[in-house]
Amino acid sequence: MTVQITRDEVISHATGLPSFPRIVTEILASLDDPETNLNVLSDYITHDPLIAARVLSFANRAAERTRSMGTVRDIYTATSLIGMGRIREIALVSSLGHFIDTCLPEGTPASYWHHSVAVGICAQELAIHIDASMSSDSALIAGLLHDIGQLWFYRFHREAYKPAKNKALTEAIGIETVEREQFSTDHSQVGAWLAENWGLPPSINAAIAHHHAPDAALDDLLVPVVGIAEVLSNALDLTSRAENQVTQVSTGACKRLGLVFDSGIQPLFGRIEARSRHANSMFSN
Repeated sequence: MTVQITRDEVISHATGLPSFPRIVTEILASLDDPETNLNVLSDYITHDPLIAARVLSFANRAAERTRSMGTVRDIYTATSLIGMGRIREIALVSSLGHFIDTCLPEGTPASYWHHSVAVGICAQELAIHIDASMSSDSALIAGLLHDIGQLWFYRFHREAYKPAKNKALTEAIGIETVEREQFSTDHSQVGAWLAENWGLPPSINAAIAHHHAPDAALDDLLVPVVGIAEVLSNALDLTSRAENQVTQVSTGACKRLGLVFDSGIQPLFGRIEARSRHANSMFSN
């Protein structure tokens, strides 16, 4: 039986979710102003003991390697050691990880978040690799949230969604295809509706909406970045999950990014694998 999912229903149910992390939208709004960005991060970290501990842990490991200073105890010293980019990454992954952890119902596979982290890291590394005029932090956020529509299905249509997931797995077909058959829409569209409702930038909304079909919106660089990140995370088997179906990477997306899969891309794969493993060990829910 088909269940008709509409935008109005998605947004209506979204009010029953925890508040979307304000720090994410504040970071995005202040990326072009380093001083404001640092102040935003400092204020947020000061009021979040878990994130503060993670930032200082990273910084103190860096201090130990240099052997030139004592224990790091404040965010400004930490910034000088590990950089603003790493601190933003810790804040973004930690805050979104907590948000998703509080949204998911009990019994949801841990692979959901592990895959989200893997795609986020992959998208961020791709953005850096292509050296384009786009924010690698936006790529990280879009990757972390690309499957947020699945979270909505898990939360609000769990009993109807489990058979869809099982069918996609056992018949080796894309989950988005099964979703459209059973719900008249898919998690990509649901995720884009949620992102729009949370006030995220149009480029992130588009990347979420088209991450399974990037050729439909190649004008925005973030779309092919997240689309390719999704395919690579599965091809590299970054999370060793049963759903890691290897699909064909979009030729149009690769051309749009100037991405060539030759021997020169191996270092990128190495960085993606190493960072994905590290991030999932650090930020597991």
